Amino acid sequence: MTQIASVYAKALYSLAREDGLCERIRTELEAFCEAFKNEPEFLKLLSTPSISKEERLKIIDDSFGGKTTPYLLNFMKILTENGYMRQFPACCEAYRGFYNEDHGIMAVKAVTAVPMSSEQITKLCAKLCRMTGKQIDLHNEIDPRCLGGVRLDYEGKQVDDTIVHRLNEIRSLLANTVL
Repeated sequence: MTQIASVYAKALYSLAREDGLCERIRTELEAFCEAFKNEPEFLKLLSTPSISKEERLKIIDDSFGGKTTPYLLNFMKILTENGYMRQFPACCEAYRGFYNEDHGIMAVKAVTAVPMSSEQITKLCAKLCRMTGKQIDLHNEIDPRCLGGVRLDYEGKQVDDTIVHRLNEIRSLLANTVL
């Protein structure tokens, strides 16, 4: 996340908090972020300097006017006017961070070789909740290179209990063993 994204997201979050719209704007931001992820050309269009700012702002009004909160509509316009619309996904991430911090939520990415079952997710969330005292927002990412086990990424930390990590530790131990 960039400093620009953090500054803009913090401003949006502060306004949302003042008016009790944190949850609504978070939900709308997530929807926009997903839509822009699925249609990256639209985000490029809003960032194209060869199209005048007025035209890009009109595209935002025509596309989203009346369909989202005025705060979010104006947020996208400000990003466009200042040439930072490409920062929108990072702004979403930063906003989510402010929201999570304010609401005692810890975002956790669980990397596994195969998708976790709902029962495994529930048990892992409960255990992490007991350990941290925070509500857990867990996202399961699949990486077959793990071979098995789980790697947890949260709050800038990484707990790696994957088979590939264990094999690498054994490899390192054997390489450093003097016979």
